[in-house]
Amino acid sequence: MSSGISVIIYHVKDLARAKELYGTFLGVEPSTDSPYYVGYEVGGHQIGLVPDAHERALTGPVCFRDVPDIAAAHRALIAAGAESEEEPHDVGGGMLVSSVKDVDGNVIGLRQHP
Repeated sequence: MSSGISVIIYHVKDLARAKELYGTFLGVEPSTDSPYYVGYEVGGHQIGLVPDAHERALTGPVCFRDVPDIAAAHRALIAAGAESEEEPHDVGGGMLVSSVKDVDGNVIGLRQHP
């Protein structure tokens, strides 16, 4: 797997309210602003807001690590004892994401650039 955490995603219920709050907190305007994702570039990292908290039982942020082969990384984490939360899938423009839960229920995210 590659090194470093590249993205931190917050799953939110109200994207407009979250966008206002995180814009104030981070002190920058969004670099990506769409109905399904709002992203902020801060110190070489991306902080993202995804409006799907009402669909998921997640609380807290999910950190994503960039990997060269998401399918292989996902399988390796499952083999190491994780449980699949979200199978690798395209979220637009060829960007692939997936996530697993560790044995304590913490979510670990993976991301592969096109």
